[in-house]
Amino acid sequence: MIRGKYALTLALPKGRNLKDGYAALQRAALEAWRAEGLELPPFGAERALIHGEEGKIAILELRNADVPLYVDLGIADAGVVGKDVLLESGRDVYEPVDLHTGHCRLSLIRHPDNTGPIRRVATKYPNFTARIFRERGLVADIIELAGNVELAALTGLADAIVDLVSTGATIRANGLVEVEVLAHSTTRFIVNRQALKLKSDLLRPLIEGLRQQSRALAQE
Repeated sequence: MIRGKYALTLALPKGRNLKDGYAALQRAALEAWRAEGLELPPFGAERALIHGEEGKIAILELRNADVPLYVDLGIADAGVVGKDVLLESGRDVYEPVDLHTGHCRLSLIRHPDNTGPIRRVATKYPNFTARIFRERGLVADIIELAGNVELAALTGLADAIVDLVSTGATIRANGLVEVEVLAHSTTRFIVNRQALKLKSDLLRPLIEGLRQQSRALAQE
């Protein structure tokens, strides 16, 4: 919303979901906003953090973990983010579209020699991990790490780790075992609940366009 400077503000994560998220929005926006004369702003070579002209569509480039916060608090009207980030954030946002890109999973991983009870878990997802263990009636110390989580399992810092897995190549290369998939993750389009009411003329056509793309991808 940013003090009403823009017709619509969208939050995109830096990193692996930026390109796919922008492409999906671009395809949907071309049809959704044609009558309004609006379009997504291009990404220029400048190092701007906010892209777009006043009165039109703006895009914020954010750290992946910050997207749900900006959307929940209404700084951005909508955004693109991985389900793994949503599970960790716990933010109250509307999640109308699974974009069916960025497929990965959150898994419990251990060293094969470590078969005893899990007393300490290292992860970049402490809230999600604590919730899973609590729901299962298990007690463990949850250690939040910012760097290489696999190292915690290799060095004995933790009895197990919870980490994001795509191909599993890193796990196998380090002699670790994926014990259990705790959650599956794909890229999601999320919307601020108040913005959905106040800016429905811009958001609902965009949501429908994204849903059509999603259905096509799911059938491939």
